[in-house]
Amino acid sequence: MKKILLAVFSAGIFTVANAQITDTLAIKKTNEVKPKTDWKKLDLSNRANDHFMIQFGYDGWGNAPDSANPSGFSRHFNFYFMLDKPFKTNPHYSAGIGAGFASSNIFFKNTYIDVKSASASTLPFKDVSSADHFKRYKLTTTWLEAPLEFRYASNPVTPDKGWKAAVGFKFGLMLKAYTKGKDLLDASGSSKYGKAYAQKEYDKKFFNTTRVAATARVGFGNFSLDGSYALTGLLKSASGSSVNPYSIGLTLSGL
Repeated sequence: MKKILLAVFSAGIFTVANAQITDTLAIKKTNEVKPKTDWKKLDLSNRANDHFMIQFGYDGWGNAPDSANPSGFSRHFNFYFMLDKPFKTNPHYSAGIGAGFASSNIFFKNTYIDVKSASASTLPFKDVSSADHFKRYKLTTTWLEAPLEFRYASNPVTPDKGWKAAVGFKFGLMLKAYTKGKDLLDASGSSKYGKAYAQKEYDKKFFNTTRVAATARVGFGNFSLDGSYALTGLLKSASGSSVNPYSIGLTLSGL
């Protein structure tokens, strides 16, 4: 019995002593002042921080003409090569600048857009629901773009393992504007030439060939949600309503 009591007493003394030591270390740790990171001594020139971006998502038109009839999943596909320049005093923030290509595909139902019209002063959107029309019809614009971003990364050393956000602008120069229709139907809805039949019409004369859009994105790691809104109209002032394209999508980034 004495041996048992002695063992219990010894265990209690050890537990109390161990607790006191632990509390003392905890207090010392709490009172320690963490040294400030000297960001200037870190080499972040080769860090992975969105040097390559691919974007895909939904496209829409603000202030669309009344005669237009957008329908379906209009979409964009963009890719950019970027330079990332972290701020020396605080590399949580950086500036991103680059170049790339962007495309926008706006789909329409029972609509014909006469981009080649030689007589119209405004871009014609014609209702062809009771005439020959394409089963699938879209207006495509392609752009050479230069994005500029002000970036934030919660993990400045390895941004691909933390939260990130960016706001900025992109400046574009139009490369092409064209319509594409597939599977021509007659007024009754029967295919005239088969599903493989397609027609393209090219012309940029109704469109502004430069644009500026505001951009923003937020995400974690290599994935983020992005959005943009064109500050300049898609159409020339004399060519119709001031159409302001916008987009919402997903960005895959890395390198």
